Amino acid sequence: MSFENLMKTLQDCVITEDQTGENVSQTLKPLYDKLSESSRSGVKRYKERCLEEGVQLLRQLSEPQLRGLDDKHLLLLVRLLISLQLQMVNISTACRKVDQMLQHLAKVDHQLVFRETLHRFTLIVQSDQILSLEDLQRVCMFLEDSTVGREVWRQSYMSMLSKVCELFPAVLQQEFHRDGPLCYVTVKVCLQIFQLLSSEVAPLVWEENHRGQAVQTILQALMDIILGQCCNRDTRLLAGTAVAMLINTASESKAGGAAAWSLLQVFHTEPWLLTVGALQVKCVPARKDGVDRLAVTRGLLTCCRPHILLSSCDDAAPTCLLLEGLFPLVYVLCEEKLDFHYFVLEVLTLWLKRVKECVVDLWKMTAARLLPDNSSLRQQLIHVIWTNAESPVEGVPEFASSAFIQLLNLYEMDCEQFCDAEKTFYATLLQRIMKLPREAKAKYHHLSALLPYLDTNMVLDQYVEIPSHLLKCLSTNHLSPCGSELYKCLIQQQRRELQKSASLTELDLAGHWAKLWQPVLHEALTSEVTLLQNNGSTHLLPCTLQVFPSSVDHLLASLDPHVPGHLHAWACILSSYRAITGGSPWALQGSSTFETLQLALGSADDKIRLAALNLLSCSSKTKDIPTTEELTIMRRFIPQNLNCESSPFRQHLQAGVRKFLVRIRDGCLAHIRGPKGKKKGDAAYYQSSQDVLEQRIGFVEWLSQLPYSSLAPGHSYQRKKTALLLLSAVLETCTDTWSPDKKKGQPPANIGTLIKCARQRGQWDFFCRTKQLVLISCLEDSTSEIRELSAGLLLRFFPPSFPADITEVLNLRSKQLLCSPRVQEAQMGALMMKVLLQKSGDLLEDCKVYFKGSSGRNSKSSCVVTCVVKELEQHYETAKADMMFAARTKPIHGVLCALQRCLLEIPNRVCDILDHHVITEVLDLLENITLLLLAVLYGDCSTCITKKDAPPSFCDMGNAISSLISQESGAGPADGEECVLLSEEHSLVLTCCWVSLKETGILLGSLVEKILTETKQSSNHLLTKQDLIRASKLFKNILLKCRHWGAVEGCSLGFTKFCVSLLSSSDPELKDIPAQMLKQGLEVVQCPRSTSVTRRAAGLPLLILCVVSAEEASKARPLLTLSMQTLLDTAKTPLDENWDQKLDLPQVCAVHTLQALVRGAGLGVAVLRFAPAIAILSLTLLSSPSWAMRNAALQLYSSLCSRMLGQRCSSGEAGPTQLSMSPAAFFVHYHGLQLFLLGELRGAAQDLQDPTNNAKLHLQPSLFPILTLLAQLQPGVQDSTETLLDFLPPLLQLSASPIYSVRVMASKALVAMTRPSEYMSILIKLTAQLPGPQDRCCHNQLHGQLLQIKAILERALCTDSASVGSGPSDDLSEVLSRVQASLWMATEAQHCPLIRAVYISVVDSLRRHYCESFTSQLSDALMHDLQTPQQSLQVGLSSFHQRAIRFLCMDLKWACKIWHSFPEASPDLRLSLVAWVLDGHGVEQTGLKKVIQRVLQTNLKEALLSHSVAYRTTYLAALVVVMTAGRTMLAQPLPHSTSLVENILPDCLDLLLRDLEDQRGGPDLLSQALHAASLLLSQCSDSSLTIAMLQRWCSILENQRAPDAPEILRMACSEALCVAGVPLMSCSLREHSPPPAIMIRLINTGLYLLQDQSQQVRLKAACFTSLLHHSRRGENQSSVYLVQVNQALPLLLDLLLEEFWDSPATLEVLLSHLPPSDLRSVLTEALAEGGCSILYEQDEANVFAEPSVMSAQVLPYLLQMAEKSFQSSAMAESLNSWAKENAAQVLDNLTVCQKLHTAETLTPSWLALLMDSRFHSTLCGLLTRATLLLRLLTTSTRVQDICNLSSMRTSLQDVCRLLSQNGVHLQCALTAAVARELII
Repeated sequence: MSFENLMKTLQDCVITEDQTGENVSQTLKPLYDKLSESSRSGVKRYKERCLEEGVQLLRQLSEPQLRGLDDKHLLLLVRLLISLQLQMVNISTACRKVDQMLQHLAKVDHQLVFRETLHRFTLIVQSDQILSLEDLQRVCMFLEDSTVGREVWRQSYMSMLSKVCELFPAVLQQEFHRDGPLCYVTVKVCLQIFQLLSSEVAPLVWEENHRGQAVQTILQALMDIILGQCCNRDTRLLAGTAVAMLINTASESKAGGAAAWSLLQVFHTEPWLLTVGALQVKCVPARKDGVDRLAVTRGLLTCCRPHILLSSCDDAAPTCLLLEGLFPLVYVLCEEKLDFHYFVLEVLTLWLKRVKECVVDLWKMTAARLLPDNSSLRQQLIHVIWTNAESPVEGVPEFASSAFIQLLNLYEMDCEQFCDAEKTFYATLLQRIMKLPREAKAKYHHLSALLPYLDTNMVLDQYVEIPSHLLKCLSTNHLSPCGSELYKCLIQQQRRELQKSASLTELDLAGHWAKLWQPVLHEALTSEVTLLQNNGSTHLLPCTLQVFPSSVDHLLASLDPHVPGHLHAWACILSSYRAITGGSPWALQGSSTFETLQLALGSADDKIRLAALNLLSCSSKTKDIPTTEELTIMRRFIPQNLNCESSPFRQHLQAGVRKFLVRIRDGCLAHIRGPKGKKKGDAAYYQSSQDVLEQRIGFVEWLSQLPYSSLAPGHSYQRKKTALLLLSAVLETCTDTWSPDKKKGQPPANIGTLIKCARQRGQWDFFCRTKQLVLISCLEDSTSEIRELSAGLLLRFFPPSFPADITEVLNLRSKQLLCSPRVQEAQMGALMMKVLLQKSGDLLEDCKVYFKGSSGRNSKSSCVVTCVVKELEQHYETAKADMMFAARTKPIHGVLCALQRCLLEIPNRVCDILDHHVITEVLDLLENITLLLLAVLYGDCSTCITKKDAPPSFCDMGNAISSLISQESGAGPADGEECVLLSEEHSLVLTCCWVSLKETGILLGSLVEKILTETKQSSNHLLTKQDLIRASKLFKNILLKCRHWGAVEGCSLGFTKFCVSLLSSSDPELKDIPAQMLKQGLEVVQCPRSTSVTRRAAGLPLLILCVVSAEEASKARPLLTLSMQTLLDTAKTPLDENWDQKLDLPQVCAVHTLQALVRGAGLGVAVLRFAPAIAILSLTLLSSPSWAMRNAALQLYSSLCSRMLGQRCSSGEAGPTQLSMSPAAFFVHYHGLQLFLLGELRGAAQDLQDPTNNAKLHLQPSLFPILTLLAQLQPGVQDSTETLLDFLPPLLQLSASPIYSVRVMASKALVAMTRPSEYMSILIKLTAQLPGPQDRCCHNQLHGQLLQIKAILERALCTDSASVGSGPSDDLSEVLSRVQASLWMATEAQHCPLIRAVYISVVDSLRRHYCESFTSQLSDALMHDLQTPQQSLQVGLSSFHQRAIRFLCMDLKWACKIWHSFPEASPDLRLSLVAWVLDGHGVEQTGLKKVIQRVLQTNLKEALLSHSVAYRTTYLAALVVVMTAGRTMLAQPLPHSTSLVENILPDCLDLLLRDLEDQRGGPDLLSQALHAASLLLSQCSDSSLTIAMLQRWCSILENQRAPDAPEILRMACSEALCVAGVPLMSCSLREHSPPPAIMIRLINTGLYLLQDQSQQVRLKAACFTSLLHHSRRGENQSSVYLVQVNQALPLLLDLLLEEFWDSPATLEVLLSHLPPSDLRSVLTEALAEGGCSILYEQDEANVFAEPSVMSAQVLPYLLQMAEKSFQSSAMAESLNSWAKENAAQVLDNLTVCQKLHTAETLTPSWLALLMDSRFHSTLCGLLTRATLLLRLLTTSTRVQDICNLSSMRTSLQDVCRLLSQNGVHLQCALTAAVARELII
């Protein structure tokens, strides 16, 4: 009987109370419900949860109660549980939970449980059929997860062994069985038998008289699998474990050892005989791939007991299996670098563990040390570990580190055993680790492992760079984890050593820590490098406070919250302290803590605000309920951060709020339960508890309402996304909705008590109709993220079905959207269909016609899907009849998307929705649609069908669509000049075609994947082989016959799923379909074609990539091997003699396909085993005569290098771009490349040395790519093998290359390939070759040698930390003297500027070692040369100028000289000088900065009159840099000279303003001009500053702040406000303030810029506000900090009202920020709009601006002005005039609003308005004006006759009530202000 029938029978049993008692009946019914839910659910975690609850329910029943059940009832219950267990054989944890229930029942009647289990087992064993996969899974479950099942096994194991014996030949006979899951599970069964039934199996193996033929056959099959009959690597490894487990059943060590030694013959290439006890099998190697050796060694090390591992092969010559038998195999595998290297290193680690386990016995056997000094074993282990520590293969470095830890532990035990106190190995390792470059990750892993065996102080004394290296690690992404781990190990070791040495308090321990580490942590936490700061706070800080809790005082003592960087560090320290220690952070620094927290929460820096939020939300215990102060602060903080631009900020905000809510929830639940020991009648406690609950429940209610006011159309994407994330946090935390897909974060079981408590207070109504309508309106948002989040919340949390009126309107709306040609709108419609399918209570009206034929399946889903299929058919018929009409009204892609969502994104199974007839119908439709759309792109259906794999070019597609448009419109072909822009009709057709083709591929692939997954375990196959072949042809058509990349790329997503499903199938015919497609694709690559290169199919490489990526990674990847070999062979094929460069060449296509495979993320490191061959091929093809071939080869080489070299050293500090792999490690992993690359370099070098070449230029195309590769390798690694020394001679010779870039790259490669110990010898050799002034020399060679000297010097001096503070070494002194002797190279005697520039760089590198006389001599020569006019243009002169200027300006004396000569300098030299300033130089030294500023200001007018735009731009930028450098954040008047003000400044300012007014020059020049003009303006004295000048400047700002102005100009406006606006408006900085009108205009500009689309512009405007705020308040300069943008805006408004409330201009400013209020015109336009007439809409110039939010901001200030208007007659007059002009329109629009929606149900027109952004913004404008008018009617007698106050208030009340009841949630601040006015 099936589970369903058993459950039905069981529930029909009558349980009377006199039989079992009421308790049993009440327990069994929910138990049955839980078992049913578990059976029905498809989510593993939910199944387990139901079963766990079932276990608890059953355990509530005692044995006597269960015995009270009648026998039939108990029998049915046992059968039900066994049936459920068999249903869940793939979920081990679920089976064990069912087994717990069965064990509980077995206590009552063990024989019953045994009998029923035996019956199920016997049905499998006694079947005449061979075992199926399902049978094997069931017997596995009985053996592994069933207690009684194991008892049954012991009774019937012989029968099962026979069945397995019968199965193996059938499995191994057919390829798809032996490489598939059937073979794997069969081997797994054998392993479990040998492991769990070892005592039963042992006699069959080791006793001759009991020898079992079945076991012998099984052993033979297992060995065949190991030796390569099976391709699946996982199966072969498991077989190795099974054989080893069989050997482990030996009771005698001698017999087991002999069998193990016999198994080690696996390395033989000839047939051999394996003897295991009484069993003997013949072993014939089928593959030589190393997996056999890996499987055997892995199995023996995993399974065998120590006595077997220690066994000897020969008693005469004692040997050990572990040392002499297994280690040589492991070592050879490590050296071979096979494609399963991860498993090899895992085996090495396992070997070391087993050695450690057996080490005592090994000492007894050998009577000697295991790892003595200079032992070959130790050397081999260190060699393997060091070599693999830098492997690019994921996981290998981690295993190498683990092996190193095991080795050190083993060595320690060895030393202790043999009393070796010196332990010299550790010191040797430390020195070796120190020599590793700081960029090597292994350096820190190895040091962390070594630390426990060394004294920390000794390590820190020898390795003094540890602190600085740790900081650099934390500044580098891939090094930060290992650097953090080293720091943690260091401080833990320090604490242990300190506690051993003396009895110290926590404060004393923290003091010792602070001596070394406090400055390090302080630098990390306050760093400007974001990566260092983040890693310091997330890695170093927590472990510091865990190890030294009292260190918090030392950390806080060094911080000043007003210093940049310190505020973030302060918040991080306190939050870590709170989270780790549980202590209150508010008590650490007294009352100032909350003040500092407010600064942090209002900071403009996102990181600071997040750190402060984390401080608020974190706690060591979740039931630590937030305080009242924390609630208040959070209420202020959250609304100010809803529109943050940063996505990480939003995610962290959600996480922080969720933690805060969890504390509220768990704390409230704790208060409801009450503390232990408190009496329930305690009135005082009850009252305080109620107050606590009231506040916290109220906070959650407020937070649940807040998001809805931010979801209205018209709000920014940022605000909506944040609101939805916060709403999700509330619903996840404070509802009882359980999420099966989440491991953590589920609501507690007693959450219902808190919800009930909140509901009794009239709160927490999270799912009311109005909120539902708001989320429904988000389904039409313009961004997919908002749509998906809203749909997810509706489906996950809200009631299971929509009301009927909402369903009806949504259904109508979704149909309209599905027919939209706009892709975005069609996707909205598809999402609505998906939501409707799951949320409609009844069947949709238009789907009821299909209800009759849907019996037997999920009726509602089936009807909806059938309806969508019919709609798709209508779209196809329309397109077939009239493509242009279809592209506008029925564009196909929307319905395809809807079909995909309704089939694949709902909980129902596809098999329950569709039958074969419907699937066939869908396939027919997709096939017809594809052919039709391709025919449109071809222009001819017959051509599309017959033309084989030759897609139309883009030109052909354009002509075909144009022809179609002409035919449909009845016009002839277009004449006249061709238009380069696509027409609207052309865009419609093209979009319809490519999007529909993309959706077709995605739908088909996903559908096949889901169907095959669902039917894998059943015999009901909805898809036949012919169906799948048709689908494969459809994919092939799209991929090979369409050139549109969007269609091809989208289709490839579906095609990959299609291939994965087929290749993982157990049916060989289905698995062959992708293989055949691959072969066809490779044939297309190989076939010569007569098509143009522009016709090459974009999808051909993708087709091949998708197939090979779909292969199982655990197998040998035969398809990848076939593809690689075919493509390599094709690419190597020589070109025909008569090849045509205009035609698509097979060789080029093969190279492009190889590039796709190399770049494919799905293949990962699988392609690395082909890397040497591909690299050699690509470098060889660079010499091809075909440009297309060379281009393709270069692309392939670039992609391959990125894949081979692994992770880049991306760091927060600028530095050389090098990879994390050293040359030695690179050539170990890609050994085949070394000889080839060396040969190419030698060939190139030999060409240069050949005297017959004379001066001819011989190009070697592969040379520069090779040098680029070598240059990217990690330098500074010592090469113990010395194999890399061969690279040095050719690299040195390449210094003479005539190609500049080759010389540069050769110098970089030389650094990477040179060992650190060779640096000085090479420098001496190179400097010895430097010529004298009279010597003949080759300029190219001299330039190259200098480049190499410079490169090696920089590396050598960088790594030679010992020489810092001491004199140079003898070798360095020799280099210094030789370089000094070559001074002539910097003089006119050397005619090449490039050589002179490099020589100066060399001297600059050595500058600190030279005496002043030499540098002065060089500086004098350079100064003379710069002042000498150049007679002719020279190559490299600009580079020489820049280098000379940089050298001279390092000395203040020479810098002043060259800047004083600026007016006489040549134009090129002047440009070089100002460019040098622009690079950030010259502003560090105060004296030089003043000189440069004076020079630039003096020559400003001349620069402004220059005709060179580039010079003017650079000059102004340099002037800005110099004038603003070193200024504090608080605006201060710039120092200026009187002569400049009197003579130059007004003219310069006028020139700048004229340029800005006339828009002369590009945006770059204008932005610099505006910045410079503002700086000069701030220097003007009150007497010279005219009103006209200020007005001109304000007008320029108002023009350039516009949203459609270039961003760089808007940014310049913000900067102008900072540098000039603040001084002008600050009373403390000027004697006379400018007129109020000017100041109001500046404030208004600031308000607009605070709403700018660019975050940088907004931040700069916030800086202006911060500066102005602090300046006008006269606060101390040190207290200045940048406020957040959302806090800056009210600060500006406060200032506006505080200073200028009585100015009519202020009223104009405030009203200008309100959106329009003409609701009648908006409604008229909305009704007039029909379907969309254009494909794309024009975006708003500023999508960040939010008119409705601005209305809420401005309204309180307008009301204040109305309230104070009686104090100013001018303001009163302005307000009265406004009221008279606007009252009629406001009243009229209120009346319109009252009549908007009078129906009780949702209507289509109202839904359309809910989704209209103009409607919402207009409502906000209307309500703001209405509220202002109401206040004026209340306060002013002069306007009371305009309208009736009472009727006005009534209208406003009606409008507010109508909107709130029908899904319009306005801004909370706006609704609150309106509500207050209505109460007054």
